[in-house]
Amino acid sequence: MKKVFIETLGCSKNLNDSEIMLGILDDHYTLCEDVSEAEVVIVNTCSFIHDAKEESIETILELSKLKTNGNCEKLIVTGCLSQRYPETLLEEIPEIDAVIGTSNFYEIEEVLDVLYDEKNSHHHNKLFMKNVDIEIPEALPRILTTPSHYAYLKIAEGCDNKCTYCIIPKLRGKYRSRKIEDIVEEAQDLASMGIKELMIIAQDTSRYGIDIYEEAKLDVLLAELSKIEGIKWIRVHYSYPDILDDRLLDGFFNNEKVVNYFDIPVQHASDNILKLMNRRTSLKDIEAIISKIRSRDPRAVIRTTVIVGFPGETQADFDILMNFVEKVRFDRLGAFEYSFEEDTPSAKLPNHLSDEIKKERRELLMEKQMIISESLSYEKIGSVYEVVIEEVAEAGKILVGRTAFDAPDIDGVVYVHTALPIEFGTFVNVKITDALEYDLIGVIENEDEYRK
Repeated sequence: MKKVFIETLGCSKNLNDSEIMLGILDDHYTLCEDVSEAEVVIVNTCSFIHDAKEESIETILELSKLKTNGNCEKLIVTGCLSQRYPETLLEEIPEIDAVIGTSNFYEIEEVLDVLYDEKNSHHHNKLFMKNVDIEIPEALPRILTTPSHYAYLKIAEGCDNKCTYCIIPKLRGKYRSRKIEDIVEEAQDLASMGIKELMIIAQDTSRYGIDIYEEAKLDVLLAELSKIEGIKWIRVHYSYPDILDDRLLDGFFNNEKVVNYFDIPVQHASDNILKLMNRRTSLKDIEAIISKIRSRDPRAVIRTTVIVGFPGETQADFDILMNFVEKVRFDRLGAFEYSFEEDTPSAKLPNHLSDEIKKERRELLMEKQMIISESLSYEKIGSVYEVVIEEVAEAGKILVGRTAFDAPDIDGVVYVHTALPIEFGTFVNVKITDALEYDLIGVIENEDEYRK
């Protein structure tokens, strides 16, 4: 059995696709964790912004060297970069044996069969692409690569939001929701494997169900997922502010397992820029949704992303954004410099800003956010949070975990001072004793309960 290795770049949606490819290949290939041992190397790429493209290309070039000085026999590129530039990749990097599109990654085994079929080996086309709008089959096997207590659950593919800066609809196709019963069945399987935390993902979770049920059904889905025994936390990622009405918010507030963690990308606060971005919302609308969430639960956590330096962003527009961030005091905020992407409507807009201005604005914004974040962290001193333990910072002294209000890899952590050897995936109550800009420090309450 040939050994296979998958390198995943980009977002959690990509990770989900890689886990499905691993599940499909598991019967006839050996999955290995060391790329230097693998005869089949798959790179699942990202192409969202310029930096992601560069990272994907560098990774492919680096791994292509294994064709000459390693065990690699077949190098396959999948994901968003392959969907966006299939011919260019093959022309520029001859070591690539196959390029697979975003909508037919589940045919990975058939592609490998073609590559290893000696009769065809010199004649086959290296492009394996399909229309981005095709349905991805249900009930595909999946091998989890996340820690044993949490998993991502993809509820839809593609996107219908035509934000002018974004290439995703071209790469991933139109919005296609999965059926509620199929999602619930997958979640039940995950729970039976010991998964305690589900992270709900899509390009836009708030529009879930509109295409197949004629109305948004995120609230219904969350109610169904909440019934699954063994699941402790349900976290929803990437909900758009223009559609989060009271009914959808009920999905969060009425279901105890659903964490009141609102990942709402606002992208800007100036109505002028929001319009140029085609965001279908306004500063007034955004402020209304934030105030609605906070009035229902003052402890709810709101995470957002913003883009600085969008074409035409004046100093006045940027000032509006800075004042908004100061006023709202987001619990979590990520800022990106506008990335020029060919084939997007914003690329054709006038008044593009220099890299220097974009960088300077991002730094100013993140400095402001750091002060806000530090202040919010200090307000938590004295509070008790349930924390899931995930790693060791210092053996016999400090463990690292997350509260329900922190997503893995993108948010802060809690440093837990304890000498106890607590198993990863264990939930403990932690009293916060100190704080950093983005992270918390604490001790376990009632430590005796966890002594073996």
